[in-house]
Amino acid sequence: MFHFTSLSSHSMHPENNRPDLNRPDIKDLSFDQLIVWLKSHGLESYRAVQIFKWVYIRQVDTFDEMTDLRKDVRQMLTDNFVISRLENVKMEESEDGTQKILFRLHDGNFIESVLIPEKNHYTICISSQVGCAQGCKFCLTAKGGFIRNLTPGEIIAQVRDIKNNLNKSKKLTNIVLMGMGEPLANYQNVINAIKIFSNTDYGLNFSNRRITISTAGLAPKLADLGRDTDASLAVSLNATENSTRDMLMPVNRKYPIETLLNACRTYKMASKRKITIEYILIKDVNDSEEDARRLVKLLRPIKAKINLIPFNEHAGSDFACPDENIIDRFYNILISSGYITMIRRSKGRDISAACGQLRLKIGKEPGRNNFPE
Repeated sequence: MFHFTSLSSHSMHPENNRPDLNRPDIKDLSFDQLIVWLKSHGLESYRAVQIFKWVYIRQVDTFDEMTDLRKDVRQMLTDNFVISRLENVKMEESEDGTQKILFRLHDGNFIESVLIPEKNHYTICISSQVGCAQGCKFCLTAKGGFIRNLTPGEIIAQVRDIKNNLNKSKKLTNIVLMGMGEPLANYQNVINAIKIFSNTDYGLNFSNRRITISTAGLAPKLADLGRDTDASLAVSLNATENSTRDMLMPVNRKYPIETLLNACRTYKMASKRKITIEYILIKDVNDSEEDARRLVKLLRPIKAKINLIPFNEHAGSDFACPDENIIDRFYNILISSGYITMIRRSKGRDISAACGQLRLKIGKEPGRNNFPE
C-alpha cells in the first residue's frame, strides 16, 4: 500500500515545498515545452529525455541527482525550476484497504486522491481541480465550491508521489480522473498530464486503455478529447429525462441529454472500445423500471457499457440509496437488453462517504479557511 508519512516527520528537500513560487515546477512542462526551453538556453534537445527519465522513472527530488547532466546544466535547472512533491496532510484507510489521501498544495489549498486495491493491481482516483464548479446535487465536493484548476504538475504529482511510495507487491496500473473537479473544464492541463502518464519511454508508463477520464457532460469537448488522446471515456449521465438531470446536474441546462449523447455517438475511439456510462442510482429519483427502459433506448445508438453506482449516502444529503431489490431490477433490465453492466459498489465507504469529505473536514479545523464553507 501507500506508506503515509506524517508531516511532523516528513523530510523533504527545500524544492519540494516550493518556497520560491517564482520558480515553476518542471512537471508543469510538457516534453515539447521542455525542449523549447532547453534550446532557448543554448542546450541540446536530447537533454529533455534525460531530465524526464530522472523525474518520472528514477523519481529524483533535486537536479543535483541528475548525474549524467553537466554541473552547469544542473545548476541552470536548479535556478529556474523545482521538482515538487505534494504535502501529505491526512490519510484514512478503509476496512477494505482503500486509502484516501489529503494533499496540501503549495498555495495552501487541498485536494484528494484515492488509492483502491483491486485483485491484482491498484487503481488511483485523482483530482483535476481544487473543488468543482459543476454543482451536482449528489456530490459532496460541490459544497466546497470551485477555487482553481490544477496545473499539469499537480495532476501528475498525485500519481508520481503515490507510485513512488507503493508497496511493490502490486502494481499501480489504472488511473481514473474521477476525483475532485471536472477534467474537461481543465482541458489542456489534463491532456498534458495524460501524455506524461502514458509515455512508455520516459514518462510514467501507463497504458492509455487504463486511463479513464470522467466527465459530467461538457459535450463540445468530447470531439477534442477523441482527437487528442486514446484514454478511455466515462460519462456521468445519472438520468433519462432532462427535467431530472437538470435538477441533479446543472450542466444539463446547457448541454441536455440529447446533445451529450449525440457527442458520445460521434466520439472517436478504437473500434473495440466502449464509452462507460455512469449512472448513480438514487432512491425515488432515477431508479424506476421506466428509467431503466428509457436508458436502454437512449443508449442504442452508442457503443456503451454501463456502471450502475448505488448512491453513496453522506451527511447533509437529501438523497438515499435504493433498496437492493430495486437495484437488482434496474440491473436485470439492462442485462436482458444486451448491455454490459456492472454494479459498482463504492469502496472505502466506512472512511469517507463521498469525494471531498476529507477536504471539508480539514476546512472546518481552526485556522483553515482556504475554501468557502
